[in-house]
Amino acid sequence: MENKQQVLTCIRCPRGCQVTVSLALGADGAVVSVVGNSCKRGEAYARAEVTNPVRTVTTTVPVSGGATEKMVSVKTSREVPKDKVFDVMAAVMGLSAVSPVRIGDVICENIAGTGADLIATKDA
Repeated sequence: MENKQQVLTCIRCPRGCQVTVSLALGADGAVVSVVGNSCKRGEAYARAEVTNPVRTVTTTVPVSGGATEKMVSVKTSREVPKDKVFDVMAAVMGLSAVSPVRIGDVICENIAGTGADLIATKDA
């Protein structure tokens, strides 16, 4: 039986292994094998990337209320489905934070319905 192959560059460590994932042809597209990874994290990353890719979203939001900083860096509290990243960014466009902002403050709960909160990554 033939398999479809996909080559990825692993991003779980600085090595950047070229990982080849073999997928079964057919409706389920199950992962048959993963080769080229130097560690278990690479295999887990490759399997997830071809079946259910996720990303941590990082960006900035404006700060008002007399803050010394005009913007504060933020990130999602957990990875979100890759196909929801643009929805998250669209939701961020309408946000702002009010000073004072502390690291870990929740700027937006359940952003774009992903189950992830948008949290501050620095004081502002």
